[in-house]
Amino acid sequence: MKKLLIFSILTVLTAGYASAQKDADAKAILSKVSAKYKMYDVVKTDFVFTLDNQQAGVKETQTGTLIAKSKLNKFKVSLYGADAATKNVAQQEIISDGKTQWTYLKKDNEVQVNNVDNSGEGLNPAKIFTIYEHGYKYLYTGLKKIGGNIYQEIDLTPEDDKKGFFKVRLEIDKAKSQIYSALIFDKNGNRYTYTLKSFVPNPAVADAMFTFDVKAHKGVEVVDLR
Repeated sequence: MKKLLIFSILTVLTAGYASAQKDADAKAILSKVSAKYKMYDVVKTDFVFTLDNQQAGVKETQTGTLIAKSKLNKFKVSLYGADAATKNVAQQEIISDGKTQWTYLKKDNEVQVNNVDNSGEGLNPAKIFTIYEHGYKYLYTGLKKIGGNIYQEIDLTPEDDKKGFFKVRLEIDKAKSQIYSALIFDKNGNRYTYTLKSFVPNPAVADAMFTFDVKAHKGVEVVDLR
């Protein structure tokens, strides 16, 4: 079964930074970030996703959109086509109403249906802005200037050394207390970068957005994996 590349972030970090502690500077910065996001019922962000593996000679870039109701564990992730003809058309989607999760693959006209995983093994996109709160060590590594803006850099490492990745590096906009980018280092040499291009708090969103409408996708094959 095909899976969305974005779910590479949903299995984050390992023991590369085993000595890292939950230092006070990192905690203070992250607390500001999560407190800000928790003010909103819904958030919408456009992002650029890049997969880079220098050893394999692979580098791929896609754009996407995340809409999340974190308090209700609902989200919709859309990944768009890479060429001009499909750049504004969602090629892949992950949708969750908090109980059921649908993964839609436009090219195959297939939707995979699963129960939402509440085990904590993966990273729920609805909780993307507060991932550090459970199961991670964090270390503030200093300031970084990108395009005239100042960012605070924090490295996260999982307390569970069985994760498929060994580090997540966050760049946080110091002035806005918002995440600017997340760079995930996995054990296979892949580097996944998510750069947030926009942030819209409390957009008008119908609750129907967080369910998959089979009737709206003519001929779709439903693969029920529950």
